[in-house]
Amino acid sequence: MGEDFVNSTANQGQFELDVSHPFGQYPRMNTTQKPCSANSGGADGAKPASARSMKRRQFLKSTALIGAGGLILPRMKLFGADAPSNKLNIALLGTWGRAEAHFDALSSQNVVALCDVNEKHLAFGAAKFPKATQYVDWRKCLEQKDIDAVFCCTLDHTHAFAANWAMNRGKHVYCEKPLANCVEEARVVRATWLKNKDKLATQVGTQRHEFQNFNRVREMVRDGAIGQLESACAWGNRQIPRPGYLPAEGNPPDYLHYDLWLGPSPFHPYNPGYFTGGPGANCLQWNMYWDFGSGQIGDMGSHTMDLAWNALDAGLPTSAEAKGDPFNPEVTPVKLETHFDFPANDWRSAIRVAWYQGGAMPESPQGAIDLKKIDHGAMFEGSKGYIVADFQSRILVPEHNGADMTYYKPRGKEDLIPPLGNFQQQFINACKGDLKTSCDFGYASNMIEMMLLGLVAFRAGKKIQYDGAAGQVTDCAEANQYLSRNYREGWTLNG
Repeated sequence: MGEDFVNSTANQGQFELDVSHPFGQYPRMNTTQKPCSANSGGADGAKPASARSMKRRQFLKSTALIGAGGLILPRMKLFGADAPSNKLNIALLGTWGRAEAHFDALSSQNVVALCDVNEKHLAFGAAKFPKATQYVDWRKCLEQKDIDAVFCCTLDHTHAFAANWAMNRGKHVYCEKPLANCVEEARVVRATWLKNKDKLATQVGTQRHEFQNFNRVREMVRDGAIGQLESACAWGNRQIPRPGYLPAEGNPPDYLHYDLWLGPSPFHPYNPGYFTGGPGANCLQWNMYWDFGSGQIGDMGSHTMDLAWNALDAGLPTSAEAKGDPFNPEVTPVKLETHFDFPANDWRSAIRVAWYQGGAMPESPQGAIDLKKIDHGAMFEGSKGYIVADFQSRILVPEHNGADMTYYKPRGKEDLIPPLGNFQQQFINACKGDLKTSCDFGYASNMIEMMLLGLVAFRAGKKIQYDGAAGQVTDCAEANQYLSRNYREGWTLNG
């Protein structure tokens, strides 16, 4: 939380100091969905009295702001970003795993709602935010009227649903990657964002984007360090093979709402193997299955392609082609490479963009550079050389005739793209200010639509031509069936 937590009871027209106590054991699951009454903990940032005492000059400066008959409330921040009236009311959908990475940022705001299909995970979140109302169904959670913004850390196959529902209800949305699991989902989310982008802030959780290396790579590409840009690619070498969906085994435990875990996806019987992953890595037990995810395309592909995408200023591709492992109707491919054509824009010519995964790799620009030692990276080829980068470093490889570097002048410090700062905080600030973020649903939906179109080409087994305005494959009618997914009855994407 902030330096000192103030609980505003607006309906009583007064401020109330919050007296904090250390957390005890996890609260029990609140099945009535009423706010938990447990006290907040001292671990949330309360300082000892000595650290909070005012110096004499600070006291005199404070009293100058108080008129006759005014009341001084010690250790409170009444104005600015930390004022109770300027805090967001946030709903956290998914309260374990990736959600825990947001706890620090959310502690400076008011977390008023928690939702998780696993009641043990819900209790984990409630131990941090005990005053929040608890839910197991995110659709019911989003009907809570006082919510300003949503952090979506649900299952991959519900991301587009929850994000779209939240925007339709006028709520700012931070959504973990992938933003969508099929082309149609990306397009529906983008359409809703376009209708709301002047009043809602959005951000997709590709948090590595805050690394300053992203800015430096973009500057080098834009400023001509490799001459005229000709192509770009990204790759990831994570390999998690699976033969197919897990067979039925046992029954879901009482604390797991398995039907809600399945959500809009077609029914598959319970198997404890889907739930053996640890915090932050639990998705690796199920995101390679077609009905639950998009494999590495949506997983590390979202992070790594972001490193390239940030420097391309691209829209949607005009074609896609792919090759990889033999098609498995139950599991996405481990080894895969996809290629896309993009038209020229106002600063570059037409380019090719590629994604490689699971052992498929681009050709190295020089024998001395072993790209396989970069687990997740990006490369840009230009008329005068290459840039090879991972998330936090980069190398420039001048090549070809005339690559004497006299054509490139690095920016002065005053002209560098400024640091983004904390990724989650950028979103929180945007909700309260200009609504601008680095990975909004426009930027991110274009990128994931391209990546998912690669899976469409893979399933079609041929290169396809794509009309991005219409969202249709124009030269292979049977490929259009792979642009969308089948959902269980009762689940609506644009709810």
